[in-house]
Amino acid sequence: MKQRLIILSDLWGLEDAEWMITYQKQLEPYFELEFYDSRKLVDLDLSDNSKNGIHAQFVNGGIDRAARKLSRKEKQDVNVLAFSIGGVIAWKAAFRGLSIKKLYAISSTRLRYETEKPDCKCALFYGEEDQYKPSVNWHASLTLDCNYIENGEHEMYQEEEFAISLCKKISKELTSQQNSPKNEARKHNRSNRNIRKTNPC
Repeated sequence: MKQRLIILSDLWGLEDAEWMITYQKQLEPYFELEFYDSRKLVDLDLSDNSKNGIHAQFVNGGIDRAARKLSRKEKQDVNVLAFSIGGVIAWKAAFRGLSIKKLYAISSTRLRYETEKPDCKCALFYGEEDQYKPSVNWHASLTLDCNYIENGEHEMYQEEEFAISLCKKISKELTSQQNSPKNEARKHNRSNRNIRKTNPC
């Protein structure tokens, strides 16, 4: 049986996210995928469709609203892949009861304001050129690994090369965990691209 992997969009949602097709093609053979449009979780008022207008709605109560909604929708253990603002939604949903086995958050720069980490494994990825990425000290304070992508900018997750590399990493890590001797016993009883990593930073 395939593991479930939920995918949360960035601030722009799923409607025009053609770049998401790469993730779907790469991950669908290995996982039962569930896509969430972050805009719809927030119930955005799109009368102001500017980046600043949308961002303000997320920041001023929308993220928390989306986190509550997501935690109500998902009642089983899940792995999560989330982009930008989606990573913050998943992070906060974990404190509201969402049971996350592993969170992969890409370019989720607003996490730099968080002072507690959820009770799950976290893999955070940031472009080295993203001016809003959390500091090394922030990662160290929460004992989180740092994964910096060389020459990467905020929307690096939309690049096909990065997407393929990340999907390979996720598929390898999660399927190997599922097939580990420990997991098999439990069942019985009932090519990163230019990633520089410190552990922890």
